Amino acid sequence: MEESGCCKFYSQCRDILREELIPAMGCTEPIAIALCAAKARDVLGTMPQEVEVEASGSIIKNVKSVIVPHTDHMRGIDTAAAVGIVGGKAEKMLNVLADVTPKEQELIKLFLEQVPIRTSYAKDGRVFDIIVTVKANDSNGKEHYAKVRIVDYHTNIVHIEKDGEVLLDTPLDTAGSEPITDRSILSVEKIWDFAMNSDVEKMKLVLDPQIKYNMAISEEGLKNNYGANIGKTLLAIYGDKDIKVRARAAAAAGSDARMNGCEMPVIINSGSGNQGITASVPVITYARELEVGEEKTYRALALSNLIAIHQKTGIGTLSAYCGAMSAGIGAGCGIAYLLGGDLEAIKHTIINAVVTVSGIICDGAKASCASKIATAVEAGINGYYMYLNGNNFNPGDGIVGKDVEDTIGNVGKLASEGMKDTNDTIIDIMIK
Repeated sequence: MEESGCCKFYSQCRDILREELIPAMGCTEPIAIALCAAKARDVLGTMPQEVEVEASGSIIKNVKSVIVPHTDHMRGIDTAAAVGIVGGKAEKMLNVLADVTPKEQELIKLFLEQVPIRTSYAKDGRVFDIIVTVKANDSNGKEHYAKVRIVDYHTNIVHIEKDGEVLLDTPLDTAGSEPITDRSILSVEKIWDFAMNSDVEKMKLVLDPQIKYNMAISEEGLKNNYGANIGKTLLAIYGDKDIKVRARAAAAAGSDARMNGCEMPVIINSGSGNQGITASVPVITYARELEVGEEKTYRALALSNLIAIHQKTGIGTLSAYCGAMSAGIGAGCGIAYLLGGDLEAIKHTIINAVVTVSGIICDGAKASCASKIATAVEAGINGYYMYLNGNNFNPGDGIVGKDVEDTIGNVGKLASEGMKDTNDTIIDIMIK
């Protein structure tokens, strides 16, 4: 399809998708710690004899309870650092743990037993902050150290230091600490235009891995036992005849597996594997059920992913607001399109869904994320069916603004400003 007149915006949207929809093995917060630790080991040039990890409260919250891949079901900051140091490959970024060998898995346990790993709060006050310092003595007994820092998002290494020499130092108030692409260009109307009219062939390279990886981990979650088995439970209770149930179960099952030790990669969205699963798996499940064909499937996925990203931009990478809600609402929009919904339907789907589930908190990565994902997808689908039946939430109903963009902005304000104290309270409860 001809893209003249909109080429720049369409190209920007594809850049956003390329930046966001990347592979990651394991929950991205412990993976970011593993990446930081692996990089620090590389800079040090030898295996450390002492490790210190400083992390912001939101990082601690998201690492505390989730299983780290290749650790025989271990959890925690010290585990994430240890597996990164022993078996991580920093050049693989969020796939830093993809090539950990069975022998290295055994060495991880030995490392944890023999090497002291101290953890503490990062002092800067940033929401996303990880600092790993590693130390070792040389043959003459002289101590050497290396320090690496990641801030704002999972692969953003801003500081590298070795033995007092600064090798990299990116000012935190520059564009270097922000995503490369400009998310302010997004709006629901523009996203709809891109999803409906952009060249499908240009979408395939970024969306094909999402279909492959995320459906594979969903199938794994439905096949085997992981965590609380939310996906399998939904099917056991409600049966597999209703596509709405199957879509919720498929998304939940992907999270069941991912949060509970499955060592399969996923394609993330907004820095989160759970959000990547939620924004894609229900849409793909519906597309296959409805037999809509390849083109509509890609358009629905582009719509879902970008709607999720648009909502998450105002919320921030980490907060007390559960990001799966944004992804579930994105999925609801993709499904609405597959069922015949137009732009007006998409706008009402977002408003109806977002005011239903915006109070759901993020209390870290763990098994119960799968249940929240099922709830988010249900809210997205229900938001569309409300519209079909002529029932919508209107401006002035709680946080509903004058239009869809105003409402999305209100949710961003709620999450980024109103829930700061909530996040601190959640972290305090979890640590105690």
